[in-house]
Amino acid sequence: MRFFARLVFLCNICFIGSVILRFVEINNSAKGNANLALKFQPLESTFVILGYGAIFLNLLFVIFSLYWFATKKIKFLPRFIVMFNLVMFPLQVYYFFYSNF
Repeated sequence: MRFFARLVFLCNICFIGSVILRFVEINNSAKGNANLALKFQPLESTFVILGYGAIFLNLLFVIFSLYWFATKKIKFLPRFIVMFNLVMFPLQVYYFFYSNF
């Protein structure tokens, strides 16, 4: 489970990166500048794929975390990774379902 928590953490970091890249590219296109935020397209595509897939992995992580909390089974995971993943989930839900971007 430690591997899964770290994978979700990395996907959430990619989500943050993909949102930042999207805002930068929207602002550049609004100014009439067609340059990409990253000049290396495969890296940008990887950020977007991992970032937008993070909501599904994070949903699984939240479900597993609630199960462990309800059954009082102790899993030894770094606390900052668990807290970061749990905080990112509502932000991702808001970004995908309630924002106008």
